[in-house]
Amino acid sequence: MKKNTATIILNRNLPEVTDRLHDSLVRTNGNVTDVYVVEAGSGDDNLSKSCTWHANWEQARREGLRPPRGFNYGLSQLWKENKFKNYDYFFLLTNDTEFDNRPFLEELLDELEKHPRVGILSPCSKYWGEKSLLSEKSTMYFWYVLNTAFLMRREFIEVVMAPDEPDYMNFLYDGTNFRGYGTELELIAKGYANDWATALTRRVWSEENESYLTEHFQIINTESYHENLKMAVDEGERWMRRKYGFRSRWNMQLYSKNFYDRFFKYFPELSDYKV
Repeated sequence: MKKNTATIILNRNLPEVTDRLHDSLVRTNGNVTDVYVVEAGSGDDNLSKSCTWHANWEQARREGLRPPRGFNYGLSQLWKENKFKNYDYFFLLTNDTEFDNRPFLEELLDELEKHPRVGILSPCSKYWGEKSLLSEKSTMYFWYVLNTAFLMRREFIEVVMAPDEPDYMNFLYDGTNFRGYGTELELIAKGYANDWATALTRRVWSEENESYLTEHFQIINTESYHENLKMAVDEGERWMRRKYGFRSRWNMQLYSKNFYDRFFKYFPELSDYKV
């Protein structure tokens, strides 16, 4: 099969974890994807052996890039190297994402082919409440998805990206929201506003191994799990207030759902996939 997917993995000072995910993807899914590793502020002694790009400027080393800036950086590097249009899909992963050891990416790509208006497809977790909503159908469309694994269609990215500013702050996510609390809702809302849905599927399961952040946060060079969570919420809510005038994530979800509901008015034939 054609390698039509670019997988971007974020690493920060956990090279063994990243290498394990990288090698598993190459071994089980390498026929459909090229795998790139972004060193999102890692120290020189903690680089993945598969490092593609190293964000090694002073601020990146001190604070890390975190997912919004990290994925922006990886995508913008592909753009600057004229490789972006070589791919039809982009699979964005944090290095603490875990899958079954099998060729799951082909199943996700197959599911996207069945849903040509889906711009973002996310595997479900076996521990999420949303699993119960997927009991009868393998895939449903949502106005919110919080995950560490997003498979995106290139046409979707091209509609919502900032092509005049292809850098780590602006390419896909708003990098001014440093830890990214709420940025996935903004991205989903932009999608629905431009006739692209976001879907959750149970054809593939993925889990976030939070033990890396709870047990190795000092090695990662970040705050403790609970401190990081509090800072993410505080920063994200200030960002929502500044940018949209919203006082909470609930307001941001209602904003996204407004575009979600409108989407089905334009595409009533897809109503079977509405939650």
